[in-house]
Amino acid sequence: MTTLQIDHTSRWFGNVVAVNDVTMTIGPGVTGLLGPNGAGKSTLINMMAGFLAPSTGTVTLDGGTIWRNEGIYRHIGIVPEREAMYDFLTGREFVEANAELHGLGSSEARRALATVEMEYAQDRKISTYSKGMRQRVKMASALVHEPSVLLLDEPFNGMDPRQRMQLMELLRRMGEEGRTVLFSSHILEEVEQLASHIEVIVAGRHAASGDFRRIRRLMTDRPHRYLVRSSDDRALAAALIADPSTAGIEVDVQEGALHIQAVDFGRFTALLPRVAREHGVRLLTVSPSDESLESVFSYLVAA
Repeated sequence: MTTLQIDHTSRWFGNVVAVNDVTMTIGPGVTGLLGPNGAGKSTLINMMAGFLAPSTGTVTLDGGTIWRNEGIYRHIGIVPEREAMYDFLTGREFVEANAELHGLGSSEARRALATVEMEYAQDRKISTYSKGMRQRVKMASALVHEPSVLLLDEPFNGMDPRQRMQLMELLRRMGEEGRTVLFSSHILEEVEQLASHIEVIVAGRHAASGDFRRIRRLMTDRPHRYLVRSSDDRALAAALIADPSTAGIEVDVQEGALHIQAVDFGRFTALLPRVAREHGVRLLTVSPSDESLESVFSYLVAA
């Protein structure tokens, strides 16, 4: 089992602290590194890739230090965010060059290009590629040696919807195969669709870790919002509003529902069915309305 370990790691540039005392473990499967632009995601990935030395702390792969350890590149594939490439090469030449660095040949390069569905443009110069095509040929280069760890920095930038779905399916399949896949994004939908686990970075600090719904439920100091439909919304609202577990209830006549803001998650989830039973109200729909990753992210950034 291949595991990346970041242990009390910081990185600063002059007086600017880009990553501040971050500790996390990245194991097999697909992990999303989520955070706004400028949060420190790229700096963290560059340290995992061995491109940057930590100012303090350690970054290791299966216990071995990554910084100045050339041997780790047999196990790691990297898709950087930067667009700068060797534009005078064709896609095939670019991937073959990386294959040669690993002691591999053109057959492995062809396989990698086929994996990302770039055979049709492999003999065109990279200078003619769209941004999405550049992303895919970088992906092919990263996969040419079949790494056990794949690090991707904003990999979906510039991809059209079809390309994005293809890459998502590829990464999902690699995670299911037991590889360790980490991708960064500031697009909440991408992470929610793909990652089985998330790590949230806000202003260089590690803000949260785990499944986004679980993170949301653990945030008991924040209000939870629910959409409730019942056989008698007004009677239910009158009974619930008196309890301190609710901070506000809106009766939406047009939608035929209640929008409830609960400040005590545990108390409210026990209260709702009991109050409905006591008042003879039948619950038709009870659904959280703020468990999207976007909601979790907005709470974490505001914290």
